[in-house]
Amino acid sequence: MTQNLKDLIAQLTLEEKASLCVGDSNWTTPSVPRLNIPAMRVADGPHGVRRTVGSGSGEETLPATCFPTASLLASTWDPDLIRRVGEALAEECLALGVDVLLGPGVNMKRSPLCGRNFEYFSEDPFLAGEIASAWIEGVQSRGVGTSLKHFAANNQEFQRFSIDAQINERPLREIYLAAFEKAVKTAHPWTVMHAYNKVNGKLMSENDDLLRHILKEEWGFEGLVVSDWGAVRDRVKSLLAGTDLEMPGPKPRRVRALVDAVRSGALAEAALDEAVERILRVVFKAAATPKGGMSFDDLAHHRLAAEVAAQGMVLLKNDGLLPLGGQKSLAVIGRAAQEAHFQGGGSSHIHPTHVSIPLEALQARCPGAHLRYAEGYPADDSSHPDLIAEAAAIAATADAALLFIALPDWKESESYDRTDLDLTAQQVALIQAVCAAQPRSVVILNNGSSVAMGEWLDQAAAVLEAWMMGQAGAEAVADILFGVVNPSGRLSETFPLGLEDTPAYLSWPGELGRASYDEGLYIGYRWYDARRMAVRFPFGFGLSYTQFTYSNARASKTSFNEGEGLTVFVDVTNTGSLAGCEVVQLYVHDAEASLHRPEKELKGFAKIKLQPGETQTVAIALDWRAFTFWHPTYQDWVGEDGEFELLIGASSADIRQRLSVTLENCHLRPSLLNEESTVREWLADPRGADIFAEFFAALQGEALANMGGDEEGQGMGMNMLDLLMDMRVLSALHFVEDGLPDTPENVIASLLARVQAA
Repeated sequence: MTQNLKDLIAQLTLEEKASLCVGDSNWTTPSVPRLNIPAMRVADGPHGVRRTVGSGSGEETLPATCFPTASLLASTWDPDLIRRVGEALAEECLALGVDVLLGPGVNMKRSPLCGRNFEYFSEDPFLAGEIASAWIEGVQSRGVGTSLKHFAANNQEFQRFSIDAQINERPLREIYLAAFEKAVKTAHPWTVMHAYNKVNGKLMSENDDLLRHILKEEWGFEGLVVSDWGAVRDRVKSLLAGTDLEMPGPKPRRVRALVDAVRSGALAEAALDEAVERILRVVFKAAATPKGGMSFDDLAHHRLAAEVAAQGMVLLKNDGLLPLGGQKSLAVIGRAAQEAHFQGGGSSHIHPTHVSIPLEALQARCPGAHLRYAEGYPADDSSHPDLIAEAAAIAATADAALLFIALPDWKESESYDRTDLDLTAQQVALIQAVCAAQPRSVVILNNGSSVAMGEWLDQAAAVLEAWMMGQAGAEAVADILFGVVNPSGRLSETFPLGLEDTPAYLSWPGELGRASYDEGLYIGYRWYDARRMAVRFPFGFGLSYTQFTYSNARASKTSFNEGEGLTVFVDVTNTGSLAGCEVVQLYVHDAEASLHRPEKELKGFAKIKLQPGETQTVAIALDWRAFTFWHPTYQDWVGEDGEFELLIGASSADIRQRLSVTLENCHLRPSLLNEESTVREWLADPRGADIFAEFFAALQGEALANMGGDEEGQGMGMNMLDLLMDMRVLSALHFVEDGLPDTPENVIASLLARVQAA
């Protein structure tokens, strides 16, 4: 295939090569008919296929299944189920003539204020990476490509076209790149879409550090890098940095810029050929599976959307009211009961094949009950005491009240961030009034990220987080409320007590064009753990209509060596009277590390279904990476000898079992820090500064003057050591393997010998 592509590229004219690197329309790539190179069609996702027809003001979107958004998908904690969603999405792509579906989004939920949080999976990179990998594998198993996005650090909508995300190396690697890395290495997406923003001073379209060096070279990504729509500023610089395909098109000036750059020598034709080869590899892979002119089973997909919605909704509170049963009259309150709020606004907006209405779904589940409806709140932000009074009066005469509360589009959508975590003032007043009139009240929430509940949570008998639930979500809500389905969703993000508690609060959304990620590694539950802060609902939390106990935790080994992993086992028993699913979560705590680390980090999970009284043994494998952290000096993932605690629980705050294991025989012991101290001691000796000056002169081919033994010389020596570290020479030379010579002269001789050998 590679040789065939190279032969084909050799037949292309320079103009044809350049044209292939810029879109032909909003949604297609160029074709080259004389060489039988087809066009490729892409479509927005990620929770449905947004296949458009027509152009300009006449553009329409074809009907497709609107699955729940990413917030709910991740809250299923069920990769197998998400893989089925991917397969269904691919079937619709095949029917609608789509070659690549633009998704999934795996950016971290750094702040609950981000307007696009509904499209992102989690605050935790491990969970996001696992769910994204399953989604990608499902789609691509049917011959349809995916586009992992938005690479990288697209964590806010404020100034998203230009904001400079300033992130230190460890949080960048451990938090903001980790889910991308997992998905790239595990699921092999056909394409990766880069973001609009800058990262550490470089536009992502021109960020060779991330696109070329990390994504393509270090991670081995073989697909094509596509720009987000309109994210490229300079086509030549972006191609050199690793942006293979610019979208959308047509843009004749961009094509001409590439041609002129090659002819002037500013762009090597080999670099253009590399981009073309990556593009053609995906184009022909897509063409291998015929698309269009077929149908999909829209009712089966609707049922799957309902199943997924039911598995991802999270029961946050229940005083015993749920599941409902025997009520002869129900007050159904809130305009979202009549006008289902099931998806977010922006580029992912789907034209659904069907839409289930909560009021109708409830009536179907309890045909003998009398349902009375009240609007409760308007579509806008206006105050309507009359609507509240009407709702409270209806609730007071019913056996129970169901309040459907949807965060409106004007508060939460792509293109802008939220300014607070609050529901509307009308919605809060409505909940308070209805709960006062009817203590047996259930609040059903439709939103993409956490909301404030302090003003009304104590008054509600039950709260169901239904997220942006997809076109069949109303059926899932009804199934959960009436006990047809036992809720098993678990939060994929922390719900804080208030906005001021959140990790990015003091640095959000940035100023002077820069967003400083001052919280570092500590986002989500990592932050609340480190600060010992109370939260409204912790990461991983969710209630069930049954109960589970954990026992007999054990590990496949109590000690292990560098590069090895292990398996953790725990017995889980359903001690209740109903069948249900439990999500077993495994966190790792490093008892002592040379660099600071979070209190614990999610490194494994499993979702199991148990009948009443049934016990299952759950096995969760931990690989070597689960015990490591990114070391900026070594430029690698590092494990250190010592004790690790394995924490098994039902949420980040509900640890049921603990194990201790020991990591041994690491080659990267606390050594480098000790070696750095040793080198600094040598530099304190006048001879040390002189000899290191000689080393740098030999290594860099230039004389370094004024490196005497005085204070200034020693200071310059220290600066040279920093430079040495920055150049990553210490890591490259593997000091640790052989040990350090005992004199400055021998150190330099050893260094020079190794450099020359390398």
